[in-house]
Amino acid sequence: MSTKLIMAIITITLALVFYTIGVFSERKSGILKKPHLIIFWMGLVFDTIGTTIMSSMAKGASLLSPHGITGALAIILMLFHAIWATVVFKGQERKKLENFHKFSIVVWLIWLVPYVLGVFIGMGA
Repeated sequence: MSTKLIMAIITITLALVFYTIGVFSERKSGILKKPHLIIFWMGLVFDTIGTTIMSSMAKGASLLSPHGITGALAIILMLFHAIWATVVFKGQERKKLENFHKFSIVVWLIWLVPYVLGVFIGMGA
């Protein structure tokens, strides 16, 4: 296994860990807080790094594959999620802060699709 592949696996797995902790700790607390924002942004950074490494290794792989499409969608959603969480947090509207976890769960579930696809693709290689 190459060093690049190991780094990609580690960073994408860190994205999973951070994003999962952020989403479920936000849900458990019942309100969006600053630590959740930090964790969401960290998940996005790690996912972007891992995806960039994997993409550089995927010679000739189509971005129009199910994994490529869902991966691109996941990063776009994670970026939108982190930005929207920041906007909601800065606005400090109690109702929005309390309901944000519903959006977080949806984005997390969508993010899991390319993660799981990547695991299966990697196991098949």
